[in-house]
Amino acid sequence: MSSNRFRRVALGLPEAVEGSHQGRADFRVGKRIFASLGYPDDDWGMVKLTPEQQSVLVEAEPKIFRPVPGGWGKQGYTNVRLAKADPVTLQSALTMAWNNVAPKSRAKLRANRKS
Repeated sequence: MSSNRFRRVALGLPEAVEGSHQGRADFRVGKRIFASLGYPDDDWGMVKLTPEQQSVLVEAEPKIFRPVPGGWGKQGYTNVRLAKADPVTLQSALTMAWNNVAPKSRAKLRANRKS
């Protein structure tokens, strides 16, 4: 998986836009970040999950996912090792992250969205 593929999948989600945060590309719905690239370096992406979602993904795919080190990781922020992520797994993780921050008015779309 490349950073360009991560970017395409993230921007393929409804109303997602690319921005920048601390010099890294981030992806937002509304004004809320749901994913980013380049943290801690170019080999990684990040998705904003719940701690429960993070636990499930890290346990199921430890070669792909890990909690972001420190306090952010305890809140559910999760690193994605780009080289190990397959398209289906990446789509699932980014969709979960998008759902976690999307406005509640998007609930019907979230429930019915298939990519």
